Amino acid sequence: MKFFSGFCLANEQELFTPYLNQSDFTVAGFSYGAIKAFEYALTCKERIDTLQLFSPAFFGDKNAKFKKLQTLSFSKNSDLYTQNFMRNCVYPSTFDIQSFFQKGNLEELNELLNYTWEKERLRTLQERGMNIEVYVGECDTIIDALHVKDFFVPYASVYYLKRVGHILK
Repeated sequence: MKFFSGFCLANEQELFTPYLNQSDFTVAGFSYGAIKAFEYALTCKERIDTLQLFSPAFFGDKNAKFKKLQTLSFSKNSDLYTQNFMRNCVYPSTFDIQSFFQKGNLEELNELLNYTWEKERLRTLQERGMNIEVYVGECDTIIDALHVKDFFVPYASVYYLKRVGHILK
């Protein structure tokens, strides 16, 4: 199994153990890492049976003003921004993810905010026979879980988990 980490995180795959398919033919990613996992799956020449996207970073429903405010806030005080981001990641739980913290950068933030999930590219993976799974939490304060669910339903098995947030706890 190949795993891609989220923004400001590293080696957090153990958070998703209840859902992770540990097969050698699985690629998974959390949040920003879901983008990286998706791009990897599109270009990888090796066998991939399952692509697991945990709380995929999805901001196609946000306007340019929202995105600019995020990048300005990060630029002004990245420490404060990441502290707030980490709180939002665990909400509504109080789970401690500090051991997985790794400071992100503006380039990564810009990439995740401006990434476009393209339906045609999702169809390409479907046509290759890849099983796509998407996991979102009802109480996610980072992404709009209902919007993500609705977007991915035609291309993936979507698991909408009640009473959990971005880290699915």
